[in-house]
Amino acid sequence: MVSFAVLFTPIHTFAADAKGPAPDFTLASKEGGNVRLQEQLGNVVLINFWASWCGPCREELPYLEELQQEYADLGFTILAVNVDEDPSKADILLNDIAVSFPVLFDVNDDVSKLYDVQAMPTTVIVDRDGNQRLVHYGYKSGDEVKYKQAVKALLRE
Repeated sequence: MVSFAVLFTPIHTFAADAKGPAPDFTLASKEGGNVRLQEQLGNVVLINFWASWCGPCREELPYLEELQQEYADLGFTILAVNVDEDPSKADILLNDIAVSFPVLFDVNDDVSKLYDVQAMPTTVIVDRDGNQRLVHYGYKSGDEVKYKQAVKALLRE
């Protein structure tokens, strides 16, 4: 089990261009059933790893919802991967912040390990061909602008 106790969001965030295929995964969804990343081929996908105890995650979620609303019709989706060991903890935060995108549960940290999640939140943007194009660790106000720029550029490709 990956311990996120020491992975509080850093004061400074870090983004890097990423190359290569995004590891495929299938996770249980809050809405019921499972969601598989490979099923999203053809869409630009923002994968956001978050936890209920993460203050910056709470701050970031409304901005992610705005991004989802703005670009969903253009072939964009967000997969919010909750890393809490108890999925019911996610509901506490989601009762305060409604989101329209799929919320998935990585209770055993299997997908977090695949993506080398090192901080909360961690955001990975995947292009229409299933390749990782951006990895961003942490969140501070204004980072959502970087996400928007990356998403817009990938939607144009």
